[in-house]
Amino acid sequence: MQWLNVGKLVNTHGLRGEVKILSQTDFPDVRFALGSKLALFSPEGNQRLDVLINSTREHKGMFFLKFKDYNDINQVEKYKGWSVKVPEEQQVELEEGEYYYYEIVGCKVFTEEGEELGTIAEILRPGANDVWVVERGSGKPVLLPFIDDVVLQVDTKQKLVTVRLMEGLI
Repeated sequence: MQWLNVGKLVNTHGLRGEVKILSQTDFPDVRFALGSKLALFSPEGNQRLDVLINSTREHKGMFFLKFKDYNDINQVEKYKGWSVKVPEEQQVELEEGEYYYYEIVGCKVFTEEGEELGTIAEILRPGANDVWVVERGSGKPVLLPFIDDVVLQVDTKQKLVTVRLMEGLI
């Protein structure tokens, strides 16, 4: 089974078993909703704990969750640093032209003329639009803004992206 990362349990909060979650999802209202099921994974990835959200609240970008049957700080303290995940089949349907990061990272990038630029290594979120970092065999990475004028076609099944290089990108 494939798992999608949605956050990290960074600390406990109070004495009654509440935990503090750093959200790493674009859909926190879905992932951290009352009654949602989550899986906690140890940093080594060898342990998993399935939990059900019993209460939730957001404060300054952090989520404070209480899990069903966990009512004491001593029950949850050992899970600090664990990843918060959901099964891949629970992923939210995206609109056309939107992609999950894991679908884009690793794609080969070609120009509209057929020249291979490299492979997308990471995605940056500096502001108005995402920027795809394309690692090349040699030289500096290429930073491609995710805009219609640059990204012409994305085929996530074939892991291929076709782009138009605007002046100054390389």
